[in-house]
Amino acid sequence: MLIERLEALVANGRRLPFSENVIVNQADALEWIDQLRVTIPEEVKSARRVTNEVERLLEGAREEAEQILARAQEQATYLIEERELTRQAEELSHEIVRQAQVESDEVRRGADDYAAEVLVGLETEVMRTLKTIKRGLELLDDRRTAAAAAATAASSAVMESDDQGDFNEYFETDAEEPVRT
Repeated sequence: MLIERLEALVANGRRLPFSENVIVNQADALEWIDQLRVTIPEEVKSARRVTNEVERLLEGAREEAEQILARAQEQATYLIEERELTRQAEELSHEIVRQAQVESDEVRRGADDYAAEVLVGLETEVMRTLKTIKRGLELLDDRRTAAAAAATAASSAVMESDDQGDFNEYFETDAEEPVRT
C-alpha cells in the first residue's frame, strides 16, 4: 500500500546525527505523494460504488415489500369476498403486512450497517493517509529549515574569516517562497 511505502521511505532515510530527522530522496517522496493523490480519489469512487450498491439494495427491499404488500392485499380481498373467512382474512393480512415490514426493516438495517462499516474503514484509511502526508511535509519543512540554518552559519563563518562585505550581498532571497513553520 502506498502509505506503507511512504512510511518505509521516511523510516529508511538516512538519520541526521543528534536529531530525530532523516534525509529522504525528495523525488521519491514527491512521487509517493503524487501516487497518493491519484489513489485517494479512487477510494472515494469505491465508497460511492458501495453507497450506490446500498441504495440499490434498499430499493430492491422496498420493491419486495411493496410486492409483498400487494400480494397481501390481493389475498385479503379474496378472503374478504369469502364471507365466512372475513375475520381470518383481516388477521392474515395484518400479519403479512407486519412480517413484510419486519423483513424490510431487517434488510434496510443490514444495508445501513454494511454501508457504515465500509465508510468507517475508508475514513480510517483516508485519515491515516493524511497523517502520513502531514508527517512527510513536516519532515521536509524541518529539513529545509535545517539546511537554511546550516547555509547561514556557513556563510557567517566565511564572512567572519575574510571580514569582507555584507552577508546579504552573497545571497539573493526569494521573497515569493515562504518558509513553513
